[in-house]
Amino acid sequence: MLMNPNRDTQLCMSLSARPGNFGLRFHNHLYEQLGLNFYYKAFSSRDLPGAVSGIRALGIRGCGVSMPFKEACIELVDELDDSARAIASINTIVNTDGHLKAYNTDYIAVEQLLKKHAVPQDSTFALRGSGGMAKAVASALRDGGYANGLIVARNEATGRALAQSLGYEWQAEMGAARPQMLINVTPIGMTGGAEADELAFEDEAIEAADTLFDVVAIPAETPLIVRGRATGKRVITGLEVIAIQALEQFVLYTGVRPTAEQFQAAVAFARQ
Repeated sequence: MLMNPNRDTQLCMSLSARPGNFGLRFHNHLYEQLGLNFYYKAFSSRDLPGAVSGIRALGIRGCGVSMPFKEACIELVDELDDSARAIASINTIVNTDGHLKAYNTDYIAVEQLLKKHAVPQDSTFALRGSGGMAKAVASALRDGGYANGLIVARNEATGRALAQSLGYEWQAEMGAARPQMLINVTPIGMTGGAEADELAFEDEAIEAADTLFDVVAIPAETPLIVRGRATGKRVITGLEVIAIQALEQFVLYTGVRPTAEQFQAAVAFARQ
């Protein structure tokens, strides 16, 4: 942590309905290790326009944006990077002299993880969710060549719109579908939530799948990931997603890219 803040210290922050400590610990650890005069703080707010105005007015350098603000923030910034414009969802705001530019580093993280875990491109998949993060994940799947997909969302308007925009099918529930990859992009399994102990998919669908991907990062081992490890599935965790997207945010805020060793040390520190 920054031990001697001063008037030149640059503040970065995050906005989330359920603020966590991962980003705070990750960024501040790297600031200290790299000798950067920055400090990071996590916030929640019921006044999103006011919060974003505060970023501009107070000269806050960067802001991470989490559920449920990824789409609502779009109309509040000045410019969208291609990564955010293409999927109409943001997770990062960078403030340069009062000009707010938005990015989406979630997309980058998912793209990298599908390659890292060698998920076959011909895998069929079902993605549960239809919000801003679901757009990032589904867009990365489409652009990665995953052509046979199903969007599972109870909200027909957003679910059908997401599916149609990317060339996928939509269903309100899984039904008899048994795809090879299951992806949870909802709060199911999240610590502190009403569905913290629940599985995002039915037992039969989990048994039939060979890859389980859960974007929930708190806890690091959600019920879906625990089930996947116990049954020998390929698993991709929300911790991996949040670590990579945080790294790309760090680079946007500071202009500095840590080494692989520094990155891994920051992830380990943030998990403590």
